[in-house]
Amino acid sequence: MSDLTKRILFVIAMLILYRIGTYIPLPGINNAVLSAFIKENAGGMLGMFNMFTGGALGRMSIFALNIMPYITASILIQLFSMISKDMATMRKEGDVGRKKVAQYTRYLTIALATFQGYGIAVGAENMKIDGANVVLDPGLTFRFISTISLVGSTVFIIWMTDQISMKGVGNGSSLIIFTGIVAGLPSALASLLEMGKTGSISLPSIALILLVCVGLVMMIIFFERAQRKIQVTYPKRQVGNKIYGGDSTHLPLKLNTAGVLGPIFASSLLLFPTTIMGFLGANADVDSWQYQIMFHLSHGRIAYMIVYVALICFFSFFYTSVVFNSEETAENLRKAGAVITSKRPGAQTAQYLSYVLTRLTVIGSLYVAFICVLPEILIAHYSVPFYLGGTSLLIVVNVVIDMFQQIQTHLLSGHYNNLMKGSALLTKRSR
Repeated sequence: MSDLTKRILFVIAMLILYRIGTYIPLPGINNAVLSAFIKENAGGMLGMFNMFTGGALGRMSIFALNIMPYITASILIQLFSMISKDMATMRKEGDVGRKKVAQYTRYLTIALATFQGYGIAVGAENMKIDGANVVLDPGLTFRFISTISLVGSTVFIIWMTDQISMKGVGNGSSLIIFTGIVAGLPSALASLLEMGKTGSISLPSIALILLVCVGLVMMIIFFERAQRKIQVTYPKRQVGNKIYGGDSTHLPLKLNTAGVLGPIFASSLLLFPTTIMGFLGANADVDSWQYQIMFHLSHGRIAYMIVYVALICFFSFFYTSVVFNSEETAENLRKAGAVITSKRPGAQTAQYLSYVLTRLTVIGSLYVAFICVLPEILIAHYSVPFYLGGTSLLIVVNVVIDMFQQIQTHLLSGHYNNLMKGSALLTKRSR
């Protein structure tokens, strides 16, 4: 069995284990009442959060928090590293520094998971429909057991994502979210067709929605594979009687360097305040400020779309600056003796790279914002399931592209190793 096959089977085993966890309910939950409550509130933030958790929140399972606390913790740590010089220095200390930053991120994740887990427990106690409570026996015991279960499950999911990234194929965090979305796609399509059957949506509208989804997928593939290639030339140098160098290559800069992290981070931050407002009982009083926040930050509202677009653009620029450092790249090119055509090594090269990357990020962030906001209008107008939204399509397509690229890299690496072994055998036989 090849190494690639083992990696793929390992990923499949981890994802199956994750899906099993999404069906293990918290103790003391009335599933019949919970299902009715989730169905009634599926159109708000609760429905979107349920999508990111792969339906775990809708079943109030032990995996209800999913990996969201870890994503939020990563955002906060990265923001803090831009403010704190010590944290920024620590990130540049190689593997040791990165391990320390990862450790701090996990500590913050546990703290956030504890807070959010307790909030979910309290919120579950406040959930009721037609006078029936979702929690059979509310109280401190239920809150304690639920919080411990949710925090422990979040830590377990983080361990799974690390194992997938190290021993499997693809990014573990993205694959966990990808699995939850893909698992809900069949039911989302069935729900859409059922709405057409009952007359809630006309057949032309269903055809339009499906065509928009197909068009968005093609658009995502085009933009995600788009690159700006900057020509880099290595000068000629003479070593003895031989001349080396003089070759030209390209430095590829992606149009969307941040990938799916922009909308994921934006969604996470938008989910956090509205979830808290829901736990405070904002649905009870229409005139309360909590209700007003939830109302204006609900899907399809102008305030929600404006904040969503602003957060997507912000995180696109933010994560691009974290991933690609123009000054560091320019310094590496200078050390390698490489130059960009018509640009001096050093500060001028760094300034040019920063200029190009900023223009690319503007286009990339606007493209991601368009992809995410357009389906929001369809969701608000036609009550389309969240699984057919722009954020979910963007995540699915990006993860698939990334997995295919990594699989191709493993295949090329294996082919190269076989060629090297073959050449070594031929050399031994010739001797």
